[in-house]
Amino acid sequence: MRIILKNSIFFFVLLLLSCGGKEEKKKDGFEVQRQKTKEQPVKAAETNTQKASEKIDLTNKGVGPITSINIPDEIDQTLAAEGKAVFDQMCMACHRVGKKFIGPAPNGILERRSPEWVMNMILNPEGMVKEDPLAKELLLEFNGSPMANQGLTEEQARAVLEYFRTL
Repeated sequence: MRIILKNSIFFFVLLLLSCGGKEEKKKDGFEVQRQKTKEQPVKAAETNTQKASEKIDLTNKGVGPITSINIPDEIDQTLAAEGKAVFDQMCMACHRVGKKFIGPAPNGILERRSPEWVMNMILNPEGMVKEDPLAKELLLEFNGSPMANQGLTEEQARAVLEYFRTL
């Protein structure tokens, strides 16, 4: 029994001695080694980035069934009232007049977009987001929330457009 105890102590001491010799110095705290990156000059175009909702493009007609529309100078108040009713029922879930919500505010839209583009966005939102560069930018600006196709007729979309003229 003594031999086993002596041999166990001997191997234990030998084990401790064999593990020693390497000293690792531990540092207190946390340290990260970073390499400096080369700073690249900011281009003028990058500093003047403009939100898609603020861009003005009156030439783009979008993608969809509306290629041309005749808008009279005088606002048709009856048609605008119909458009307001359609907007309140179908669009208020995502759009608010005068403020950004899930989607952009409709007021002033005809100062930034062509009537054809607006109607195509109402009637064909899926096609617009797939093919129209401005609609793609809007999708990104509004956190990837695509506009839902409400299944409006061209007459209803025209009434909503007339309502937008009153805002």
